[in-house]
Amino acid sequence: MGFIVDRIWWSRLQAMIWKELLQLLRDPILLVFVMYAFSADIYNAASGVSFQLNNAALVLLDMDRSAASRELAGRFMPPEFHWAGAIQHATQGQILLDDGKAMAVLDIPPGFGAALARGEGTAVQLQIDASNSVQGFLTSVDATQIVARFGLEQAATRLGLNLGGAGSIDAPIINNQSRVWFNPNQNDAWFMGISELLNVITLFAMLLPAAAMVREKERGTIEQLLVSPLSPLQIMMPKIIAMVAVILGGTALGLFGILVPLFAIPIQGSLLLFFALTTLYTCTLAGIGILIATMTRNMAQAGMMVILILAPMMFLSGAWTPPEAMPTVMRWGMYVSPLYYYINASYGILMKGAGVAVLWPMMLGILVIALVVSSLTIMRFKKQFG
Repeated sequence: MGFIVDRIWWSRLQAMIWKELLQLLRDPILLVFVMYAFSADIYNAASGVSFQLNNAALVLLDMDRSAASRELAGRFMPPEFHWAGAIQHATQGQILLDDGKAMAVLDIPPGFGAALARGEGTAVQLQIDASNSVQGFLTSVDATQIVARFGLEQAATRLGLNLGGAGSIDAPIINNQSRVWFNPNQNDAWFMGISELLNVITLFAMLLPAAAMVREKERGTIEQLLVSPLSPLQIMMPKIIAMVAVILGGTALGLFGILVPLFAIPIQGSLLLFFALTTLYTCTLAGIGILIATMTRNMAQAGMMVILILAPMMFLSGAWTPPEAMPTVMRWGMYVSPLYYYINASYGILMKGAGVAVLWPMMLGILVIALVVSSLTIMRFKKQFG
């Protein structure tokens, strides 16, 4: 008798899962949104976002007009910089910066070359448009490196050193050798592509189950389900299982259809472990999505609630700001964000080849949040629909 009951229970669950998938297929707008997010959106993020300086417009104000000033100006080369022209007065540079026609103005003072020839210190000024703080910071860093290298070469020439090989005089020189692990070429597409994939998973893991439940409430079919032989658990679980299956399919599309073939991202770790982790994570957020649906009346409210939860979750994930740079209060808040654990574990698997022995604290964090969320969701669901 128990076997027959279990068989009926599972057959009802399977029928409800199939129903949820069919309802998603009948919503072309949401379906196109899902397809776009797991393909074109990930491609755009990987190919269009860069943390390196490229093609910054630079204007020259050379008041010295010496060989040394021309040599220094010649160091500002593509792809980091391109020359937007030369000016005769500082006010012209200020106008160009104000109008957004130049990213920076290189101001070389009179007597620059003569001071270097006498072995005296001198200075140059670089005025930077930092209204875009990231681009302004990158411009400052690259320009500082160029000027520092130029100054080092001038000093080495005066001392009789050859920076390209062995020095002609014996002098202590620190030879700095850096080794970059996991992303040797420091390819921004690898980081941005995976980061966007994880963000898309996070968005739809909450949005799709919430949309499925709210759709039932808007159409009035939730009452029909409640008077059917289905239990509240058989109503809630199919929405989570079906949407998690859709998200796992989208994850496979983004990973094997976009990131690996188009950007040559190497998968260092276990794909089975990554998809198991993603399943646990999406189930956790799907519970949050169902919880949102029990608190809202329509799709607009559910969408706003998803955004309200998603924004701080992303800010506290550690992907954009290192945890060490966060205020203490926000750093504590980071530990209640499942995205923090998921991002660290996913990068550990995909980029570093880490296994369970290393990543178990991150998995445990997601599991604890999953237990708390599932308990709250079941209690709320039974209270409203039980």
